[in-house]
Amino acid sequence: MLARRGRRDPADYSDRVNLRRVLLVVAGGAAGTAARLALGMLLADAGVLPVLIANVVGAFLIGVLMARPFLRLSGAARVELRLLLGTGALGGFTTYSAFMTGTVALWGDAPVLAFAYAAASLVLGLAAAAAGLRLGRPRRPTLPAGGRA
Repeated sequence: MLARRGRRDPADYSDRVNLRRVLLVVAGGAAGTAARLALGMLLADAGVLPVLIANVVGAFLIGVLMARPFLRLSGAARVELRLLLGTGALGGFTTYSAFMTGTVALWGDAPVLAFAYAAASLVLGLAAAAAGLRLGRPRRPTLPAGGRA
């Protein structure tokens, strides 16, 4: 993540890969993938809807995660939290491959529906990520009506 004034936090550099960080991504990925599987099983007869839900909800949560500065954590802890939750859990929960294979499968039977699904996935995913970024941003404290704290 970029620190203030465009400088990178030294803990953000990707050359700091170690076994701990790899295992954080693996653990998060296992949890996210299991959550997506559970959603798919819950909505087993809903066609591509579970993938659409996972991708839109995941895009929103990734936006929230990326907007939060987590200032109470050290630079290394912030990076590791984002690896666990963002790259791992939300990366496992969202799925580009199932989105594409679902679109291709729909195309054979209903090309208009396949196009609508692909377009809706992209538009809703972008909107969800933007909303997550906006809602996840820390709030400035508001002053009372008299203007004094």
